[in-house]
Amino acid sequence: MKTITLHKPIAIEKLYNHIKDQLNPLFRKQRQSDLEFLVENTPEGIKILQPEFYDGPLYTIAVQDDELWITRNENYVDDVNSVTIESILNLLFDDISGKLGTDLVEEG
Repeated sequence: MKTITLHKPIAIEKLYNHIKDQLNPLFRKQRQSDLEFLVENTPEGIKILQPEFYDGPLYTIAVQDDELWITRNENYVDDVNSVTIESILNLLFDDISGKLGTDLVEEG
């Protein structure tokens, strides 16, 4: 799990909408691919899935005040699509922080 601090509290609904609106267009632009990901807001957190190609969510993001707890599917850590999504998520987290920046608190 990776923990990121946003430097300000964030509502999960706001983060969910931001990821849902931006992830696929940014992915298509970066990878030049038609692959679409599902973004779901569940009780466990925001899940990013592509059930046609991947078993289970690629990422699950839980919000705890100003921290994001990010779990990635260990089966796809080196997958090019998963790496691309992680890069996009980092940009989206920076956006949602109000450009205050983000800090990696823990990764393990």
